[in-house]
Amino acid sequence: SKSTFIFHVMKFSILSVLTFAALISSANGFAPTASLSKATATSLQMSGNPNPFGTKSLEFTGGSDPNNANHKKGNLEERLKEADTERRKAREAAEARERAAEIAREERLKKIAYMNDMPDDKAAGTVDEFMFKEGVNDQLEKLDHDLVGLKAVKKRVKEIAALLVLDKMRRKLGFETGVPSLHMSFTGAPGTGKTTVAVRMGQILAKMGYARSGHVVIATRDDLVGQYVGHTAPKTKEMIKKAFGGVLLVDEAYYLYNAANDRDYGQESIEILLNVMENNKDDLVVAVAGYKDRMDKFFSYIPGMSSRIGNHIDFPNYSSNELVDIASVMARDLEYEINEEAYGVFQQYIDERMKLPYFSNARTVRNAMDRARMNSAIRTFERFAIQGENGGECTIDDLKRIGPEDFQVLLDDITSADADKKIFS
Repeated sequence: SKSTFIFHVMKFSILSVLTFAALISSANGFAPTASLSKATATSLQMSGNPNPFGTKSLEFTGGSDPNNANHKKGNLEERLKEADTERRKAREAAEARERAAEIAREERLKKIAYMNDMPDDKAAGTVDEFMFKEGVNDQLEKLDHDLVGLKAVKKRVKEIAALLVLDKMRRKLGFETGVPSLHMSFTGAPGTGKTTVAVRMGQILAKMGYARSGHVVIATRDDLVGQYVGHTAPKTKEMIKKAFGGVLLVDEAYYLYNAANDRDYGQESIEILLNVMENNKDDLVVAVAGYKDRMDKFFSYIPGMSSRIGNHIDFPNYSSNELVDIASVMARDLEYEINEEAYGVFQQYIDERMKLPYFSNARTVRNAMDRARMNSAIRTFERFAIQGENGGECTIDDLKRIGPEDFQVLLDDITSADADKKIFS
């Protein structure tokens, strides 16, 4: 009916109004209160930041990004300058190489022209002139003066000196020359003159211009090998640095290598020496020394060492007569006088001493001479200071004399029946 229809329309209208009112109420529940909105507005006005969640999120503020340096002002310009500097250095290095090559070509052409124009009979000077002028002859004479015997060793040293002299004469005329292999190996027992020959060779090399100073630096394993990782290289390089311009003599070189221990630090020292022997042979001569059998075994383990050494010199043991002559040289250098009778006793001492252990050729003679001098001093002091002989006044001959009684003490020591009382020095 009509009344029923009107009722339903009114009911729908009322429901619509109530639903709309509920939606409005829900929206107001999520909105900030009036007081919060006012506080927030005041805060935003004071901070000047319209973003209620903090700073401007899209603005770059730095941070820990490793690429931040690319955003710094002027960084690109600096890198361009660095690139220009590197290009300039490379260009200058290339120009320097070109200049050096051009100078070398010019020198080569001058040498060719000089050699073509030089007459075949041009005199280069005599060998004797170079020997005396450069002082080589003096060094060879000193070698003869200081060393008794060792004819084979002296012959080899003279051969090396001859090579250096002739090489210098060739250079004077403009011939091509190359630095010969001057590294050396000295093999032999202790006291056979290895160090003395090394000193003389260093002086000869200096006289001929193959070494700046010619000094000799003696090194052993303790001087070259470290005790822990990273210690060996600095020690070896320090000894090499000291020897530059002269001779580095490595005594008992076979102790550098320990075949039973692959981690031994001596191998590192050997590798450094090999590198220096190859690349710095113009400024350093390396000489290795030791017993022949042990050195041969050492070279079998380190073939690179043997191949870099051009002069292998063996030092034989001295004979008893040569050892007596060595004692005479030592007495002469120290301004002592040994009479014939004393030489006879000393000869007996040497013959007996050579049969005993720890014999060291010239070193044993030196030790014997030191003891004979001490015995002479004790005898002279007792005569003139204690006993008052000649009123306490002694002569020059008394101070210079070494008599048979001074050597007899040594002979008695080693011929004693009691083996425990034998003296091997």
